[in-house]
Amino acid sequence: MIRVLLVDDQDLVRAGLRGILRSAFGFEIAGECADGAEVLAAAAACEPDIVLMDVRMPLVDGVAATRRLRAGRPELPVLALTTFDDDEALAGMLRAGAAGFVLKGIPAEELHRAVRIVAEGGAWLDPAVTSRVLNVYREAPPGPPAGPAGLGLLTARELEVLRLIGQGHTNAEIATVLVVGEGTVKTHINHVFTKLSLRDRAAAVIFAYDHGLVGR
Repeated sequence: MIRVLLVDDQDLVRAGLRGILRSAFGFEIAGECADGAEVLAAAAACEPDIVLMDVRMPLVDGVAATRRLRAGRPELPVLALTTFDDDEALAGMLRAGAAGFVLKGIPAEELHRAVRIVAEGGAWLDPAVTSRVLNVYREAPPGPPAGPAGLGLLTARELEVLRLIGQGHTNAEIATVLVVGEGTVKTHINHVFTKLSLRDRAAAVIFAYDHGLVGR
């Protein structure tokens, strides 16, 4: 069972998410926070598998909270959640280390898939705003450009794995598509990350978009 830490400053939003994720899809709500300032302590107390993080909060916003969480708990994935169609804020979440983002108006089934994929080590970028958010992300990169411009360093199989990552597939789904074991998939992913100097799966998704491996 996937354990979720909900972070949102609105009680009604948390109640709605709680009902959708727990009742409809069987996730366990490990804990809840009303502000980003509470996230580190809550994560230590409830040991979630994923943090569903609101972007706009009054004291410590989602970007700052994600940055703190990734510094202290880099293994814990963060999925950004917002009602605001704010490209800069969502790009900031990616720079802070979030594994992706969803808008609060998405269908429940899509939210379920996004949470599951990110909890299992994947990345999720809402297709409704991805291209715009990535444009903002590229304008202010967090450091040196990620990876070489070309894909020539990758083998044909590694290129296929990168394309499947860009489409939002989990390791298990990639293994099924390629008819190989998950261990083999993980090895390919490690090679892709090393060859392209990618820091995480979200960066791999962005790279795949930038190089035409995924439709925009």
